Amino acid sequence: MAEHMSKESIEQAWRDVVTTARRTAAEGLVVGTSGNVSARVGDLVVVTPSGVPYERLSTKEPVVVDLAGRQVAGDLKPTSELPLHLEVYRTSKAGAVVHTHAVHATAVSTLVDELPAVHYMTAELGGPVRVAPYALYGTPELARNMGRALDGRSACLLRNHGTIAHADSLDRAYDRTAQLEWMCQVWLAASSVPGLRPSLLSSVELDEVAAQLRGYGQRS
Repeated sequence: MAEHMSKESIEQAWRDVVTTARRTAAEGLVVGTSGNVSARVGDLVVVTPSGVPYERLSTKEPVVVDLAGRQVAGDLKPTSELPLHLEVYRTSKAGAVVHTHAVHATAVSTLVDELPAVHYMTAELGGPVRVAPYALYGTPELARNMGRALDGRSACLLRNHGTIAHADSLDRAYDRTAQLEWMCQVWLAASSVPGLRPSLLSSVELDEVAAQLRGYGQRS
């Protein structure tokens, strides 16, 4: 493990990863061992392992890889979706990534090439959410498809697969994931009404929201 990364930082990141992964399961965003979560600590990535139920993960045994995907700590094999996480970290300043198989988002991924701007929180994700073309899970091809769909965005859908979102922190990456699932549910409900079409927000309206969001919340 890199000398400049403290053991405490890695252990805290791992606890946060496990907590977030368990939250995705508890709140119905994944089923079984599907989905995965990671956090970046300097030049290292702390990530959930492959095929292990989240409730069975020990908070004292982190799984750690470097940005090339080489495992540097932990006995459990990293998630098979590691290429997705590494692609995000190599091409952005993200500090955390959350990948799920959320029901409504996965359904939308099979219907359209882009989630329409049905709600103003579209602006929080950088604009209308694109759908990355299908590719086999765990492959470099899927990672490349995802990278193109994420250009200028903080989240995207993976066709016939699920969602991926990134942010500077795990809490924010999770919030974006949950928000995306909710927006997909709204769009599916609105677009299913016979004879009616959902009203959508324009790019100008989304820009106004983005400016408003920059001042949202508590400031020290």
